[in-house]
Amino acid sequence: MSLSSGEPHVLLAGLRVVEISSYVATPLCGLTLAQLGADVLRVEPLGGAADRTRWPLADSGTSLYWSGLNKGKRAVAVDMASAEGRRRVADLIVGGDPCVVVSNTDRYPELGYEELSVRRPDVIHVLLQGRADGGAGVDYTVQAATGFPLVTGPAESAAPVNQVLPAWDIAAGLYLAVGLLAAERERLRTGRGRRIRVALDEVALATAGNLGYLAEAQVTTHDREKSGNDVFGTYGRDFTTADGVRVMIVILTGRHWTKLLAATGLTAAFEGLAESLGIDFSGESQRYEHRELISTLLSRWFAATPYTEAARLLDEHRILWERYRSFAELGRDGGAELRKSDLFAVVDQPGVGPHLAPKSPIVVDGGRLDPLPAPMVGQHDAEFLPSEGKVESSADR
Repeated sequence: MSLSSGEPHVLLAGLRVVEISSYVATPLCGLTLAQLGADVLRVEPLGGAADRTRWPLADSGTSLYWSGLNKGKRAVAVDMASAEGRRRVADLIVGGDPCVVVSNTDRYPELGYEELSVRRPDVIHVLLQGRADGGAGVDYTVQAATGFPLVTGPAESAAPVNQVLPAWDIAAGLYLAVGLLAAERERLRTGRGRRIRVALDEVALATAGNLGYLAEAQVTTHDREKSGNDVFGTYGRDFTTADGVRVMIVILTGRHWTKLLAATGLTAAFEGLAESLGIDFSGESQRYEHRELISTLLSRWFAATPYTEAARLLDEHRILWERYRSFAELGRDGGAELRKSDLFAVVDQPGVGPHLAPKSPIVVDGGRLDPLPAPMVGQHDAEFLPSEGKVESSADR
């Protein structure tokens, strides 16, 4: 990747990362760093890693998933089954400028922290595990073990519902990046390397604990139940307008509640209900407890109001709301909806063609790097794995 360290938003220019990974979490870590200017080299087995064919696919068969998570990286293909191939990767890591290794496997001791740090004490090694006990795990199995699928989905269904979004992979990938950058900060001060480990199951359990779900299970006598699209502990629900458009609204504060009643013209109705039934709708807990009663009146208002009018009133009163949209709608007409955002720019990906791809969500000094294509299998072998000679340093590029 050709980057100018003079650009104010290229914060990680000069950071050299070797990524030995696949699927979501570790590639996302590398992508996050690459989008901020790091030089990320993806190491794959000969023929490419297993996730190069993961769905969704372009009509050509090229993985849109892989292309999305590996934008702007470079790639080499190595015979990882051979000791010689692994030695070449280890030489690549310890040669040249200080390096950070991002990996989701401890299968190869010579590419682990212990052996690499003997050769290069300032190496930083970041490892993703499925389970903290060393067992295998992926996002969906971690979901199953940590309670979330049993409180997800329609209230009338007892079946567990796994989240389509790989939330723990995403969170783990970002935790990996945070741990890596913390270790890099210390290395800049002290010259010392570090070993960082993140486990998917611990990310999920930590999140469940941080959000109070696990404490609730320990110190109360009630079980968390499914609540469909109702937002637990506050007021939020989906509604359908008179012309069939479905929207989601969320009311978090007393001010939000007052504005919602003003927007829908239901202030007097709810004042009457509060007086006749002895209900105080001003607090979050009360609104959640009486959500069915609230939703009965709001459903009638939405059912009698066309979408454009509902949208105008909700916006005018600054209500938290949004219309449900599909991926197909967002990508329709060449991504016309996406073009409204500075987040997206056109990238011409081999095997896919030109399409809108996201930059980093992080905006630095008003700017962010445009996306670059993901590399082909072994695209940079000649540059990084010469048959003879030293490993290239970033200073040589």
